Amino acid sequence: MNWFTRVRNSLGFGSEKKSTEKDLWIKCSNCQEMLFVQEYEENLRVCPRCDHHGRIGADARLQLLLDEGYELLPLPQVTEDPLKFRDSKKYTDRIKAARAANPHDDAFVVGSGAIDKRPAVVGVQDFAFMGGSMGMAVGQAFIDGAEKALERRCAYVVVTAAGGARMQEGILSLMQMPRATVMTRRLKAAGLPYIVVLTDPTTGGVTASYAMLGDVHIAEPGALIGFAGQRVIQDTIREQLPEGFQRAEYLHKHGMVDMVVHRRDLKAQLATVLDYLQPSAAA
Repeated sequence: MNWFTRVRNSLGFGSEKKSTEKDLWIKCSNCQEMLFVQEYEENLRVCPRCDHHGRIGADARLQLLLDEGYELLPLPQVTEDPLKFRDSKKYTDRIKAARAANPHDDAFVVGSGAIDKRPAVVGVQDFAFMGGSMGMAVGQAFIDGAEKALERRCAYVVVTAAGGARMQEGILSLMQMPRATVMTRRLKAAGLPYIVVLTDPTTGGVTASYAMLGDVHIAEPGALIGFAGQRVIQDTIREQLPEGFQRAEYLHKHGMVDMVVHRRDLKAQLATVLDYLQPSAAA
């Protein structure tokens, strides 16, 4: 080591930079503008240029919707890799990789607390965990959230984001559709609100079950919502689909979604809906 290198290192120039250009900037996937990461995060991961709503994780979503002091329900324990499934990788390896990259052990997280002082249980599907795919753990977590709402006699709010059922669990993943549907019927029988917040993307078996069974459906702007993909539909019916097909605004216009709400207004809007569906007891 020569004298110049020693002096350079002693002054701190030889150490790794704490922040790189990659850390400081992020490109909007819609308008392609470069944004400061800090500005983007402070704006709830909504592009300040074009208002595109980016995807956020389960913890960030719970912090956004629930008041401080909420309780996280434990993730249910289920049989892992029941079919010993393998494609280009073992299913167990895919789960390990997903868990290493995410804060929770599967794609559905439930918090029990309050939304602007209105009691509520909130379940959040995290697209970052294997595309939010619905397997046995997701199905059981949804059921546990509904059971908690029944126990507390309060609303159940579910935020969906999924590519559909988890193919590595085969028929066992598809069984979660009727199981979740039964729980929505139990909530209805008990007179408790079941509200669905549809975020980008909500597709496949999740859309075909609990995502479209709410008393009220709220969507974030621009969210992709549908069962089959647009290309598959076009190839099947052999017609060009209209612009904006399967987006939140299109579904709202055609009566499949009750309202489209900006992320910054979502908590206040949910509180208002809860006031209508579950008014406070008279003093």
